Amino acid sequence: FRGLPPHAKYLFLGDYVDRGPNGLECMFLLMALKIKYPDQVWLLRGNHECAAINRIYGFYDECKRRYSVKLWKQFQELFNALPLAALVENKIFCIHGGLSPDMNTPEDLSQVVRPIDVPDTGLLCDTLWSDPDKDITGWAENDRGVSYTFGPDVVAKFLARNDLDLIVRAHQVVEDGYEFFGDRTLVTVFSAPNYCGEFDNCGAMMSVDANMTCAFQVLKPVDSSGARWGSGRPGTPPRNRKG
Repeated sequence: FRGLPPHAKYLFLGDYVDRGPNGLECMFLLMALKIKYPDQVWLLRGNHECAAINRIYGFYDECKRRYSVKLWKQFQELFNALPLAALVENKIFCIHGGLSPDMNTPEDLSQVVRPIDVPDTGLLCDTLWSDPDKDITGWAENDRGVSYTFGPDVVAKFLARNDLDLIVRAHQVVEDGYEFFGDRTLVTVFSAPNYCGEFDNCGAMMSVDANMTCAFQVLKPVDSSGARWGSGRPGTPPRNRKG
């Protein structure tokens, strides 16, 4: 895409496990890259980097079957210490889920003392679980049953208040791999094509060059005539194509 570390820097937005049968290989590779290239690789926390979620959606079973429950518990210690957000050149705010009514500035996240488990409500929960909704103004209940949805006006106010240009987040399946929201003030980037073997979505990666120009590389799904991966595990939740 843009080369490999150390010649390119990579920021990952979370949900490294529960996405298929090889969550351990995914984590081992990312951990090795982070150790070898600590200033070129960053890993943010997703909502599946949480014991209450990955206990149910596959990662616990994978660890228990292939190694041990002890390994799963050790991974939770790592997940509880992962950072929640990143700023690219103080202009692009990156996060797994979305905004929170308890967050006025990105610096508010510095109040979260890590390591920490994910609570059911509040700032930390919202950053991992909230979703944009083009049909609302302000905040509304999220049909996931967790956190909120927020309208384009919330994004615009957050960007203006903090002198930011763009919010980049993941967390939801989007058909083309990436999808803009709110007059291109926010973009959802979802890198897994053929999500859970249930969708024919593309995946995508986003790059930012030295001039802060964003570009996307789309990963096409495998069509029905080819080999399609599917783990048999459900998405979380499948309703409204959310992950």
